Amino acid sequence: MRYLDAFRDPSLARALVEKIHSLGAGRPPVRVMEVCGTHTMAIARNGIRALLGGGVILVSGPGCPVCVTHDGYIDTAIALGRRPEVVLATFGDMVKVPGTSSSLEKERGNGADVRVVYSPLDAVELAARSPEREIVFLGVGFETTAPTIAGAIEAASRRGLANFSVLASVRTIPGAMDVLAADPAVRIEGFLCPAHVSAIIGSDAYRPLVEKRGIPCVVAGFEPLDILCGISMLLLQKREGAARVENEYSRVATPGGNRKALALIGRVFEKCDTSWRGIGVLPGTGLAIAEAYAAFDAERKFGIEVPLTERETACRCGDVLKGIITPRECSLFAKACTPEDPVGPCMVSSEGTCAAFFKYGVQ
Repeated sequence: MRYLDAFRDPSLARALVEKIHSLGAGRPPVRVMEVCGTHTMAIARNGIRALLGGGVILVSGPGCPVCVTHDGYIDTAIALGRRPEVVLATFGDMVKVPGTSSSLEKERGNGADVRVVYSPLDAVELAARSPEREIVFLGVGFETTAPTIAGAIEAASRRGLANFSVLASVRTIPGAMDVLAADPAVRIEGFLCPAHVSAIIGSDAYRPLVEKRGIPCVVAGFEPLDILCGISMLLLQKREGAARVENEYSRVATPGGNRKALALIGRVFEKCDTSWRGIGVLPGTGLAIAEAYAAFDAERKFGIEVPLTERETACRCGDVLKGIITPRECSLFAKACTPEDPVGPCMVSSEGTCAAFFKYGVQ
């Protein structure tokens, strides 16, 4: 714990806050997007927004995999779960996410077999123990969870588990960052890059974005000093008129990333177009199960196709994910939409911006 405590030292935090105030003094506020939902939660939990003064505007981004998963995927999972032979295995965050007319939680109440697992390998073990059932794992995530999903598929293949498949909804972050960087409605001037994703893909993965858009990027960890240091590094780049990739989280993330994890992703997945809630269909930002592992692709196995569509709703989760509004600017927030009765996924997920604002009373 002494190691983690060093990243929560109050005196060092005060020094970093003073540095941020100094770098921002006399200048227009800089719009910084924290891409990752874990950053959003850490910022809210530690009251970081209130410490920054007027020099920085923190904008939450689309780095919550549950939140950006669109209605078409949820509806497809629900339809699969209604088949008597199917057991749905999922991470807990997905259970309460509303689809067009139902949710996995409601379906479970109506008799669907929905199991919460803590790892994709748990779903593989479930398939091994239940050869008479079809186990479908809801493979939702970014580059962080892609290796674990790929590893589960390879494990099922080695064990000859014909009753295991994955309904994949895996996305890659840099492409979405590029789209947001070009959006004049978002007006991003610096990216606090996601730490978990960066541990897999490496800090060099953001260089094309920086070179193309001229927006500074800093990979930062999740502790308070990580975040404050990352923000100060971005402000220093802005003051210098520079745009480069810097890595505050060098104790975990490297320039080239995790080569074994990237190789595993490359064997099991291939790039595809996919839909991001609130952003739309982004070419090449999805990861589909490769032909070599088609037997473990639930879409092919059950002859279904996940529609890339979104329903019209009063929920403004999509605008929150793009950083256009804060949760409190949505008319449903904390009224019709609460964690107990969510209208959109941003209020459901443990990484959701609306959940963070609600839980910690962010203004």
